Formats: sequence, structure tokens, C-alpha cells
Amino acid sequence: IIFQKYCQGATSSAIFGELICNKLKEPIQQSVYKKTARELANEMRSNCESVNGNRSKLEKHILKVLAERENFDMYMTYIHNPRKLFKTFIRDEVSNYVSEKFNVSVLPKIKEGIILHQQKIIEAAHEASRLVKVKNDVDSWLKHFTHQLSDVLILSGKTFTGVSYNDVDINFLVDVMRRELPAVKFDTSRTFRVVNFLDKLDYRDRPDEILIDHLCRCCWVQCPFCKAICTKTIENHGGDHSVPFHRNIGLNGWHFSETKHLSVDICTSEVASNHSFYPNVSDTIAVLWREYRKGGPKYANWSITPDFSELPYWKWVVCRFQKDLENKYNKTFQGSGKIPDEWRKYTKQEAIESLNKHY
Repeated sequence: IIFQKYCQGATSSAIFGELICNKLKEPIQQSVYKKTARELANEMRSNCESVNGNRSKLEKHILKVLAERENFDMYMTYIHNPRKLFKTFIRDEVSNYVSEKFNVSVLPKIKEGIILHQQKIIEAAHEASRLVKVKNDVDSWLKHFTHQLSDVLILSGKTFTGVSYNDVDINFLVDVMRRELPAVKFDTSRTFRVVNFLDKLDYRDRPDEILIDHLCRCCWVQCPFCKAICTKTIENHGGDHSVPFHRNIGLNGWHFSETKHLSVDICTSEVASNHSFYPNVSDTIAVLWREYRKGGPKYANWSITPDFSELPYWKWVVCRFQKDLENKYNKTFQGSGKIPDEWRKYTKQEAIESLNKHY
């Protein structure tokens, strides 16, 4: 009878231990994927040129890429919806990085993470068994076991739902789990590709979203004239919005009144002039550029300092995409908006190099 009970207890413990190990598969995977994602984000912040700084550095990198690709639609997204382009760019950078480094960085991290989690689970099982004095008090064992893993895995009250534990002898559990846990099959093959890894993560735990949160949590208000992005690092900062370099307002569709001529003027030079502008399309009363704050709320909270320096980069962009800009805004660079001949002398390489000098 004693031997029969011993065997029954051992068998029940084996079944119970196997079920526990299988129930832990999903929490282990989620924890390992989440940890790997954080490590990848940190790795990219150290090793990847595009995201290893602040947003200003990222913007400079994006502008270089836009010039290299010469993609007009991407330029328009950058000008009219910069946050969208930044997010898309970061997601593409992460996807490319994960794809390139998958076999040498991602998979090893996942495999190492699984082994470490298995070790911590065995340690938790051993400690739970040590704390429980009655050999078949499985409820107490589970309570201690889950508590020991609270900093390692996310376990809910439903994790072990449906697991029967009649006649379980906790003295056998550690040995059972040490044997069964490594037998649980985790997908760590080379066929487990980028999309599988990223899709298995909760949205906020993805490495691209971690980097987006780090790089894009700042001010996104754009200059009402040229659409340059405020460079303040706090989203709801006090004081005026500002940016070190403005650009041609024709890129934003600004044109001369009662004409279809796009402007080649730049905000920083116009605020030092005697020229005037209409704050809104329907306005009939013009405002002097040097008194631009009187144009309304979206103008009043900007600090635009008179500056006659001009970034060659944007001159090259206007020349390179003249026809595209004219088609988009149904206007032309003619008359008062004629593109100066000297603008056309800039090459793409000179435009890119000017970013290094001014950013």
C-alpha cells in the first residue's frame, strides 16, 4: 500500500510538473521577447548611426536619406506630417537592423533568455518546495512558486487554470521540472524570422516603439510659414517655439498675393523686411513680416530671428523638385518667385554636406 501510494504520488507529480512546464511556455516566450526587444533598442541606440542621438540628429540623418533617395512624396510627408515620417523611418530602421542581425544577435539573445528563465524557474520551484512543509500542500507551493517568479514572468491567476493536482507530492516537483522544462519546445530556429519576432510582441514592447517613444517625445509644432519643426525637447514646453534653420516658404505652398507664383523667400530674412503677408487665405488685411506675431495665435508663439544665412540644402531641394512642387500646389516659380540662377549650381553632395556644417 505504501509503495502504491509512493508510485501514485510520483506519477501525479510527474503529470503535474509536466503540465506546469507547458503552462509556462507562453509567459517565458513573452518575457524573453520583451527583454530581447529592450536589449535590441539599447543596442541600436549604441550602434546604429541614425538613432544613436536625439531627434535633431535623427532629423539630419533623415534629410540626408531623403536627398539620397530623391523621393518627392517622402519630402512632402516630412514637410506636412513630419511625425508620421519619423515613425515610419524608425520602424524601417528597426526592421532592417533586426533582419540583418537576426542570426547573430536576435536569436542568440532569445536562446540565452530562455535558458536563464528556465534556470530561474527551477530555482523558484526549489525555493517553493523548501518553504512548504506539507508534502501535498500544492496550493501553498503554487503560491510560493508564483511569488518567486513575480519579477521574472507575468503570471495571472488563470495561468494554471485547469491543472489538476490530486495526490501530488511536492518533493518530486523540482526533479520533474528540471527534466521537463528543457523539453518544452520553443521556436529558436532560423526559420523564426523578423516578422514573427516583431508580431509576437505587444505593441508598446516592440523595439521600434521603444525608440519612437525615446526620440519622438518632444515638440512637434511647425513654423506657420515654412513648416520647420520646433527643436524644443519637451512636448508642452513653456515659452516660444524656435528652430535654428528655416527654409523656403514655397515648399509649404506660400505664394505671392493675387498670383500663382510660389515664393522662394525664407522666414528669417522676411522678418527683417518691410514686406507683408496675409495670415490666412481669406484675410483681407495684411500683416507686416516684422510684426508677424500679430498674425494670430499660431504666429504669436514663434520666435523667428532675422537671419540672412540660407541653407544650400533647401535651395537644392527646390531646384531638384521644382516641377513636382509646381504640380502639387498648382503654381509656378515665376515672376517674383523666380528661382535664382545661383541656386542651381548646388549639387546633391554639396546640399548634403551643408547639413554637416549647420546641424
